[in-house]
Amino acid sequence: MSPAPKGNQYWKLAHDWKKPRCYLADELFEKALEYAIWCENHPLYELKVFGTGVKMRVPKMRAMTIQGFCLFANMTTQTFYQYEKEEAYSDIIPRVRDLFYSQKLEGAAADLLNQNIIARELGLSDKSEIDHKNNGESFNSLSDDELITRITKLIGSSKKS
Repeated sequence: MSPAPKGNQYWKLAHDWKKPRCYLADELFEKALEYAIWCENHPLYELKVFGTGVKMRVPKMRAMTIQGFCLFANMTTQTFYQYEKEEAYSDIIPRVRDLFYSQKLEGAAADLLNQNIIARELGLSDKSEIDHKNNGESFNSLSDDELITRITKLIGSSKKS
C-alpha cells in the first residue's frame, strides 16, 4: 500500500458528515481494529537531512488517539463518550482504550513516539520528591542568620576534608 498523499488531513477520513453512523458494541471494536491497521499502514513522515546533504522522507509511527478514531469512524468524541456510559459497551470501550494506550506506551518505550508527549497523554510522569529539610527540620523555619551559620559550617568542614 502506498503512503498517504501529500497534504493528507484527518478530516478527510470521515466518510459522510451528514449521516452519522451508529455502531453496535462488536462493530465498534471492529472499527477500532480497522483504525489500528489504517494507522499502521499510514505512518507520518519526517524529512531528514543527512550530513551528506541527502534528504529523505522517513516514516514515523502514527499514535492512535480517540479523536483520530472518532474521525475515522465518522462519529463525534461525544458519541464515543456516550457509548462509554452505556452498559452494552462496558466491555468494548475499555478494550478500545487499552488498545490505544498500549500502542502509545509501546511506541514511546521503543522511542518511536515522543516520550514526553505520550507520557502526558497517558497521565504518566516521572516524579521525584526533594526533601527540603535539614535533619528533619525545614530550612524554611530557619532564620537568615541560622542559615548563614549552617552554610558557613558546611563550607568550613568541607575545606578541612
